[in-house]
Amino acid sequence: MSLTATLARRPAWPLFLVTGLAGFMTTLDNTVVTVALPSIQRDLGARLSALEWVATGYILTFAGLMLAGGRLADVHGHRRVLLAGLGVFTGASLGAGLAGSVPVLVAARLVQGVGAALILPATLAVLAGREERERSTGVAVWMASGAAALALGPVAGGYLSQHAHWSWVFLVNVPMGVVVMGLTVIALPAGGPAAAGSRAGGRDLDLPGVAASVAFLAAGTFALTHGGEYGWSSPVVAAALVVCVIGGFAFVLAERRARAPMVDQGLFKVRGFAGGVVAQVLWGLGVNGVFFYTAIFLQGVLGFTPTASGLAFVPLALLVVLVTPLAPAVERRLGAGRTVAAGLVLVAGGMALAAMRGAGDGWGRLLPAVCAIGVGSALTMPLGSAVLGAVPESRAGVAGGIFSVSREISGLFGIAVVGVVVHAAGDFALGYATGLLVAAVLVLTGALVSLATLP
Repeated sequence: MSLTATLARRPAWPLFLVTGLAGFMTTLDNTVVTVALPSIQRDLGARLSALEWVATGYILTFAGLMLAGGRLADVHGHRRVLLAGLGVFTGASLGAGLAGSVPVLVAARLVQGVGAALILPATLAVLAGREERERSTGVAVWMASGAAALALGPVAGGYLSQHAHWSWVFLVNVPMGVVVMGLTVIALPAGGPAAAGSRAGGRDLDLPGVAASVAFLAAGTFALTHGGEYGWSSPVVAAALVVCVIGGFAFVLAERRARAPMVDQGLFKVRGFAGGVVAQVLWGLGVNGVFFYTAIFLQGVLGFTPTASGLAFVPLALLVVLVTPLAPAVERRLGAGRTVAAGLVLVAGGMALAAMRGAGDGWGRLLPAVCAIGVGSALTMPLGSAVLGAVPESRAGVAGGIFSVSREISGLFGIAVVGVVVHAAGDFALGYATGLLVAAVLVLTGALVSLATLP
């Protein structure tokens, strides 16, 4: 029996578990630490500037190295890089949980980001070689787990730091990481397509392209993360923006001259790939900004406690998880373009509904809006499958890296864009409502892009 036939007969659920748990772990660490920062400050005597690095160091290396992680997966094999990333992430999580000083904790967070940058593109890439129905289901599980982690991160972080110890925010990743490594060995046999490397795409790593992409993404991430804190005109943020621009130009130049470019520019000529990435960016611009400023609105305007404001996102997370299994069936009936567009219209409608609620309306009046955003976000799950299905398997790692980094960077941009609108209004409640409407327009644009480009 051929290897392909053998893989087709293997149960798909271990692969879906790998996809869901890996996506959940890496996304959870974006937000889970935020609520635990006061406990860390108290125990380790950390200064505010050091605490900011505990929170943002992970995002910096995660976003900065994700394209490189995708290319490494294509060159050295999706299975091998996924296992390596899981090992690095799990070990760094153990180091963070056992850290007795702030420098050790920051270093562990930076290494955690390196592991996540290897995990996420490889996780998507291992789905690329599956048949269409399994690929759609796997990507839906991946995106749902990420959305659930984004919403549940503050809740989990607050509970663990209040009822156990802040170290468990990191230590909880250790058993989970070991389980995912075991499932990866079961789901992806050695010598399978995910272990073979990019035979069609060559084994050159394109080091100039890797270095330029890291400079571009890491400097851009730093500027977006710390621009509001230091001021956009401050020397350190201005320097980061300069490095970002230079890195971007250097990356384009390196890719044009490379014998085996890290990012084949021909990928963006494929309608499904380019449209899926653009729609994902527009969704991320809108939803992530709303997540961030809704938490502030609930506490600062409606008087919620931090834990209660975190719990307010649970209905959204639950709806994403419950509706996601239905998304592939809807996609098969309506097509990816119409399914994603319908989801984005629902998300935009939820944002517009939230914008029309007054500051004194209470959480009950915002709940329908949050539910609409949850159901709509679940229906955008075909985006990832459409992007992976539009590229050859030999480029699946880089495609997964581009899709993942677009989600990460668009989230940071969304917070910055909505933040500009909020602060320009003078009054926070008015600025929040205006920001929601701006976010809704961005998401509606994504719906039009989906209809025009996705199959």
